[in-house]
Amino acid sequence: MTQTYANVGDVPLALAVFLSSDYYDHDHTPNTISTTTLLKPLRQIILPARIPAGESMPNLADMMNSRMGSAIHDGIEKAWITNHGPAMAALGYPKRVIDRVRINPKDDELTDDIIPIYLEQRIKRQMGKWLITGKFDFVGEGRVQDFKTTSVWTYKNQVNANKYIQQGSIYRWLNPKMIHQDEMDIHYIFTDWKGGMQKSDPGYPPRRFHKQSFPLMSVGETEQFIRAKVNLIDKHWDTDEESLPLCDDEELWRSEPQFKYYKSGDTTKSRSTKNFDSRQEAVIFMTTNGGTGAIKEVPGQVTACKYCPAFAICSQKDSLIASGDLLMG
Repeated sequence: MTQTYANVGDVPLALAVFLSSDYYDHDHTPNTISTTTLLKPLRQIILPARIPAGESMPNLADMMNSRMGSAIHDGIEKAWITNHGPAMAALGYPKRVIDRVRINPKDDELTDDIIPIYLEQRIKRQMGKWLITGKFDFVGEGRVQDFKTTSVWTYKNQVNANKYIQQGSIYRWLNPKMIHQDEMDIHYIFTDWKGGMQKSDPGYPPRRFHKQSFPLMSVGETEQFIRAKVNLIDKHWDTDEESLPLCDDEELWRSEPQFKYYKSGDTTKSRSTKNFDSRQEAVIFMTTNGGTGAIKEVPGQVTACKYCPAFAICSQKDSLIASGDLLMG
């Protein structure tokens, strides 16, 4: 079924066609579950299937990040498939090396003389009634590599580090012959990078792109992880929404709490004297002010709910809004 979008009139037609075009090869075979779906919270896997067709349509303007990421992936794939020879020559690689490169070779083409490069290949493996699938970005010499179009904040806070490891590990589990190295590479491509920021922030990436390596789980550990997740999905597929396990703080992308110091001692004021990332820092500062005043802990905010396809029917989201942990607007 063709995807429909909300607020179409907010986007000029010249851009709207781009934002509404999805070239991803979605697999709708029954009992098929993708690698990226396995990494989602349980509520985000189960609840979207209960939303009636035509309800909770995505906002067309919100598709920009996804489409930009896809466009970059497509550009990288096209460059390797159509121009890797001239490009590698321009980069200084000798002809004897370039001639050994094979893009997406078949098994019968594999010899010790070639350098296999695999791009955007979908791999599958059966586990019980489930067909587990995954489509990696890049595999070179047995090492899986992924391109992530993301914010600097995501990299600096390493909010997706565990997911990257799990994703790469599942790819290796799906085809350990093709992917046999024990580490993976993430290539960050930053959407909000600002030149010169590293001068004031030593943790800021020095370029618009950055490579980070992660150790993979063993194939045995990965299989246990997958089996536990699909068993959990089977167990709760028909569970009432209110009884489904709640998303935890990591899945909710909850930020760290803040500790606000109020010199007057009145914590009901809208503005604090100074904010701190830890209670200890706040206490030390209060001590330098004669020990007077008050410290108020403000719980971290959650943001993942705003991007969840189950938003419309999730009661946990309602509770988080009521408590002030999820701010809408």
